[in-house]
Amino acid sequence: MVGRIEFIEKYKRIMAIDFGTKRIGIALSDPLHLFAKPFTTLSNTSIPEVIAALKVIITEQQVAAIVLGIPYSLEGEITAKTEEVFIFRTTLAEAMDIPLYEWNESLSTVEANNNLKKMGYGWKEAREHIDAMAACMILKSFMESNI
Repeated sequence: MVGRIEFIEKYKRIMAIDFGTKRIGIALSDPLHLFAKPFTTLSNTSIPEVIAALKVIITEQQVAAIVLGIPYSLEGEITAKTEEVFIFRTTLAEAMDIPLYEWNESLSTVEANNNLKKMGYGWKEAREHIDAMAACMILKSFMESNI
């Protein structure tokens, strides 16, 4: 679903997801949709466990919409990783009753890594935070495009 931010319920958060085969980064907006910040990283042990964890976050953090990063190639083409995310997207959409938006996540991990380096994180520390920071870059881009 492609949409505008003004259709997202006010005073509730937007969640961004950076899906990976090992880890899934989560970022949240503030309730006014002005700021994005890294929230947590989930282990991708099984999709049902991930969906259950996301439902808890959605309830506890009062999330009104989800932005899922889609990893297209730099040429905008579908890759094997894109297909994996599409499978997850289908399961996620069936399990959730809030809007789900897709967003091109190209270079979000590179941008996240650069930001973590600027913040003084070493390689090992950055690895722990890279997925949530990549989700934050996805959410920031989504919100900026909808101003």
